[in-house]
Amino acid sequence: MVLRSGTSDVFRFQAASDKYEKRELLGSYDDLGWSYSQTSIFTVEITQVNGTQVYVRISRGSDIYTSSLINAGGRIDEVEFYVGSTEVGNDLNNLFFNSLEIRSDSPLPVELTSFSALSQSNTVNLTWETATEVNNYGFEIERTITNSKLQIPNWENVGFVEGHGNSNSAKQYSYVDNSVRAGQSYSYRLKQIDFDGQFEYSSIVNVEVGVPMEFNLAQNYPNPFNPSTSIEYSVPSNEFVTLKVYDVLGNTVSTLVNETKEAGKYNVTFDASNLTSGIYFYSINAGGFTQVKKMMLVK
Repeated sequence: MVLRSGTSDVFRFQAASDKYEKRELLGSYDDLGWSYSQTSIFTVEITQVNGTQVYVRISRGSDIYTSSLINAGGRIDEVEFYVGSTEVGNDLNNLFFNSLEIRSDSPLPVELTSFSALSQSNTVNLTWETATEVNNYGFEIERTITNSKLQIPNWENVGFVEGHGNSNSAKQYSYVDNSVRAGQSYSYRLKQIDFDGQFEYSSIVNVEVGVPMEFNLAQNYPNPFNPSTSIEYSVPSNEFVTLKVYDVLGNTVSTLVNETKEAGKYNVTFDASNLTSGIYFYSINAGGFTQVKKMMLVK
């Protein structure tokens, strides 16, 4: 007995008209415990809850059996269920019902609807969305440096994002690549991997990590803060950078940066857990550029 794709369907059958071999499919069979004669009539209704889940309802008069929700793991093209009976001698005994065997001749692929890359500060933010997923273990994020002199791209794995397995609704994903350099162009692709190890590559997206045009020290955020805050700064060329925090008396309470930095935008976190509430100042010195800003710690 077969259910084609659709919302639901109903079948009626006579007890002795067909007999099927008892077998396990997606799970153990359920013995309904109904005794019946060869003239008993049963009604079987198969209902699709959505495109990938079904349940079965078998009834005979006031006797009703409803199966648990069964996941198909793909688009349901047809469903075959098995009913039958145990026998004692030559007499028919109890009816049993086996879980569904679901065939999907056209399984839903991992359908990627968008994939984009955006450069922000010294990072690249990757976002993508799938419309449907089947057997999706996850995505490896692969990157290569865009270089016209490089004849064969040198793809490297820079991260992994777990998939949703099976889904027929839109799913959003994101990944932040923090290991990029300002002034460099990169290409990215996704390696979508199934649970069985099969994989497929996405299209390639390109992005350029820009170089700041000037020195800059941004206002910390949040401000006021407790107990930590973020400070962003920019350098347009390779410079030795010093970024320190002072109290109102001019004492150094923290040295956040004290090293050579390549051109780019940077973000550091100032943790004031061990300090008391009050006004503090932070100062940057890089390549002759000096700037001081004020911040407030409120506990």
